[in-house]
Amino acid sequence: MDLSRVQHTTADARFMQGMIGHHAQALEMAALLPSRTDREDMKLLAKRLEVSQADEIGMMREWLQLRGRDVPDAHAHHAHGAALMPGMLTPEEMTRLADAKGAEFDRLFLEGMIKHHEGALTMVQELFSSPGAGQEADIYAFASDVDADQRMEIDRMRAMLSGR
Repeated sequence: MDLSRVQHTTADARFMQGMIGHHAQALEMAALLPSRTDREDMKLLAKRLEVSQADEIGMMREWLQLRGRDVPDAHAHHAHGAALMPGMLTPEEMTRLADAKGAEFDRLFLEGMIKHHEGALTMVQELFSSPGAGQEADIYAFASDVDADQRMEIDRMRAMLSGR
């Protein structure tokens, strides 16, 4: 079957646009780690998040530009009245996280990032359940990678949370 004519859909573009803000919040959360934790495993998690999420934001921006779609500002989720993507922390939750240190920070970060990642899984599920969406090779590969990576990181963070 020739898939070269498969086109992106509005749902594909909305997924990429929403995921930019979603990833941006993960970067904001990870940026808090170095000054609020002493755990080396937490610092390594932050580094992995920083590298992967920043690279993916660049890829999503390029994907949208190449298809003539609007590229949202990565921090548009901060705008008053902006709708939060599934799993994103509220401004109050972000403030509570930013104000915490040590073991309390570690717990809030891991619980918050698990919630955040579960939201990304919801976004992927919504994409793939939209008629015709997720068929273009690039969007299918990216959404599938997001699903696999987020599931793996959720398992890792749950183990960190339980002290395993």
